[in-house]
Amino acid sequence: MAAGTNDGATEARSGLDPWTRAELPVPPAPRGLGWVSVVGPGVIVLGASIGSGEFLLGPAVFVRHGLSLLWVTTVAVFLQTLFNTEVMRYTLATGEPVFTGFMRTRPSSRLWALVYAGLYFLQIGWPAWAGTAAAAIFFLFARRVAGPADAETLYAIGVATFLACVLVLSFGRRIERTLEVLNWILVVCILGGFVVLAVAFVPAGTWLAAIAGLGGWDAEARELALLPDGMDFFLLGALVAYSGAGGVVNLTLSNWARDRGYGMGERAGFIPAAIGGRKVHLADTGFVFAPDAEAMRRWRGWWRVVRADQWGVFFAGALLGMLLPALLYVTLFPRGTDIQGLGIGSALAQGFAAKAGPLLGGVIAFLGVWILFKTQLDLLEGMVRSITDILWTGSRRVRSWRGGDVRAVYYAVLGAVVLWGIVALRLAPPIFLLKLSANLGAVVLIVASLHLLHVNTRLLPEHVRPPLWRRAMLVATAVFYGFFVALSLRSLGGA
Repeated sequence: MAAGTNDGATEARSGLDPWTRAELPVPPAPRGLGWVSVVGPGVIVLGASIGSGEFLLGPAVFVRHGLSLLWVTTVAVFLQTLFNTEVMRYTLATGEPVFTGFMRTRPSSRLWALVYAGLYFLQIGWPAWAGTAAAAIFFLFARRVAGPADAETLYAIGVATFLACVLVLSFGRRIERTLEVLNWILVVCILGGFVVLAVAFVPAGTWLAAIAGLGGWDAEARELALLPDGMDFFLLGALVAYSGAGGVVNLTLSNWARDRGYGMGERAGFIPAAIGGRKVHLADTGFVFAPDAEAMRRWRGWWRVVRADQWGVFFAGALLGMLLPALLYVTLFPRGTDIQGLGIGSALAQGFAAKAGPLLGGVIAFLGVWILFKTQLDLLEGMVRSITDILWTGSRRVRSWRGGDVRAVYYAVLGAVVLWGIVALRLAPPIFLLKLSANLGAVVLIVASLHLLHVNTRLLPEHVRPPLWRRAMLVATAVFYGFFVALSLRSLGGA
């Protein structure tokens, strides 16, 4: 890792170069529909979240244990949205991904680079979404749910799906922009489709039960049921983490915000695509601005953009994304049904095919393929992007490789991750990999909440540090996820 020039600055004590002084760019000032062109990172994270917690883990929990567990989604999405805004605070102020901020803390940048690269790999190095997408693709063409005898076929489809992600990530000018456009299409089509289906098929009583469930009330039993009897806590722990984004995906929000040009990110550069992109200078160290009146006015303008991106897009979309599929699944499947199996990615399509005919079942299967493929794409890109940024920031040797073209690093990491994913698809059923991934995401949120608190209150200049109530919310996030990780570990120990 680079030793850097240490002039005694707090942010340089772990071995990285200190920040340089620069002017904070002018924020956009959109009105009306102009906000759609300004928000972006939030819709990428929302698109990633819809395919894991909302489309798979949530239904598995609610069908088996009831809608009263929607309360965990309410709390988790609220805390994650606050967490996300604090992640973006660091990038607005410095132009660096938050992983770089973590690397700026003691004992050394090398240690924290290894820790977070390892956490990223452990959480989403398993291509569970490609595996579950394979089940939806199988149903789409075979018109039946895959069983144990179809395992080899599902594996082949999963590998093909994984490789298709590489193809998508190879085109365009700016990879972040490609993901943003695709996720706008996903979010609008999927949430809009779910609204139409829910209005057409979900009884009024189920709507009321879901609304009550947001507060933990079990309408069927007529009692408060925060943790129902017989709860699968390993499954619930997975849902808590992936209600919203979950773990390292929240952290990658800062990388996407940097590439989107939010705040000081406009001065840092971005990662271009291999085909259609051009060589771009990507800064390996960040910037800070002097707190004069004009700079603070601009800072407040950028904070308005962050609020719109996170509360207007991510928070509202994540709640709707969890609520609408929950309504559809519990309408189609009786309470207590266990839908965790090789065909979980096609369970909703199967239910609609039986209820409303094969045509609608095929449409739902297609939507399922799109959701799960896009989730795998987002998570694969986020992992590769984050590891690339960690290597780029921490190593002069990496920055000088292939003439300093960050694309060479990005696509080398992508190739290594894909090769591992092809192997990992054979190691366990996709739904188990998904639950393992999500529970590790909860661990990441515990660690990262406290680390982010340290970075934003000790490293950032005083004029951009979070107020006391936000600091308390970061601690509350660590406590909330710590509680469910403890329950999950206890359930595994007693299994």
